[in-house]
Amino acid sequence: MVSIRLDSVSKYFGKVRAVENLNLEIRDGEFVALLGPSGCGKTTTLLMIAGIYKPTKGRIYFNEVDVTDWPPKDRNVGMVFQSYALYPHMTVYDNIAFPLKIKKRPKHEIDAKVREIAKLLRIEELLNRYPRQLSGGQQQRVALARALVKEPDVLLLDEPLSNLDAVLRVYMRAELKKLQKELKITTVYVTHDQVEALSMADRIAVMNEGKLQQYTTPHELYNRPANIFVAQFIGSPPMNLINVSLVESEGEYYLVSSAFKYKLRKDLGELVRSRSTSSELVLGIRPEDVEILTHEEPNTIPAEVFVVEPLGRDLIVNVKIEDQTVKIIAPPELRLSTGQRVWLKPKEDKIHIFDKRTEKAIV
Repeated sequence: MVSIRLDSVSKYFGKVRAVENLNLEIRDGEFVALLGPSGCGKTTTLLMIAGIYKPTKGRIYFNEVDVTDWPPKDRNVGMVFQSYALYPHMTVYDNIAFPLKIKKRPKHEIDAKVREIAKLLRIEELLNRYPRQLSGGQQQRVALARALVKEPDVLLLDEPLSNLDAVLRVYMRAELKKLQKELKITTVYVTHDQVEALSMADRIAVMNEGKLQQYTTPHELYNRPANIFVAQFIGSPPMNLINVSLVESEGEYYLVSSAFKYKLRKDLGELVRSRSTSSELVLGIRPEDVEILTHEEPNTIPAEVFVVEPLGRDLIVNVKIEDQTVKIIAPPELRLSTGQRVWLKPKEDKIHIFDKRTEKAIV
């Protein structure tokens, strides 16, 4: 079992700052996802943990032992890449056995290990095939078997499911998570797919432009995003964000835009005032945390139906608040027509408020 600690790690490629001052702790046996858009530094971070890249600054520790200058072969890590990188001229058996042959393990030990890991991943019947004779899902399992056969202390996965079709991807997410929990192996998983990260990881590190935005559990990340970037990146459809101003009038607090005036609870208004750097704010509402009314009620937001997207289990209703489109998840039985006047009633305990200047969460 291995814990990993990145201490103020940065990686520069000339003038490009791929990773900037990253501090990260990964516990023994934990499944951590590095999540973010393309070019955010997540794969660079993974390759630094593997030892393929050396940090420009900072140190990397395995179990509090400084491994920053250790080559990959001394770190005992297993890696699975997006491309799988199987040797086309070797059978599945030889592909899996290759890391053990490099270490000059005895033949009987290699055979036992290969068959054990093939059974674990349910690919025993594929051992005599070549990679070209395998489906994408089978190739993915072989690549995983090759990474696991040498019993690594750390498993590093770089978008391993992105080449699979949608149905197989859902199936393999569950398989990978189950396997990781059974083996209790410290795992770092790179993905740009928030669903993968939210469904598989114990904790998620959200990155953007080389910097860590938030590092916490999937539940906390979804319900308490630290800033506007995380709020927009996590969730499908993403959180609706509306520019507002905080206005105090006769002891009451309101979020005001040119289209509406939304009254806050007094304690919430005082909290927002005390924490914000100015009156300019951003109101965040998740699509599932707002009710659509066909009649006006106090403290609701007027809107107009723009388009309705039926998804079977529910609807995504796009409404216009002046010239801004807001997405709302509604029950399938709701009947609405384009251009219809509606009123939005946010769940007050579920709204998010961000400081427009710093983009950090206030509530």
